[in-house]
Amino acid sequence: MSVKITDICIACGACIDECPVEAIVDDDDNPNDDGCYFVYNDKCVECVGHNDEPACATACPTEGCIVWDNIVEAQPHRDDIGEDKRTSHTPVVE
Repeated sequence: MSVKITDICIACGACIDECPVEAIVDDDDNPNDDGCYFVYNDKCVECVGHNDEPACATACPTEGCIVWDNIVEAQPHRDDIGEDKRTSHTPVVE
């Protein structure tokens, strides 16, 4: 499970400050070297056990920047978010 940060990110840093598991890195540490913030999907827990919804998406001032990514097997995930919503075009918080 994971959230994903799209290329409309304005690099404000709000998501990094809110992530309880430090799964988000800035553009300097992005392993894809594409100039965007990056969420390590093997670390992201969608704030399960920490918040009612992903804190990064709640803190993000850019609408549609943080979206659902594919479920990573063997990790807990939010039951109400099905595969149909986990695309690179579905905002986490609208």
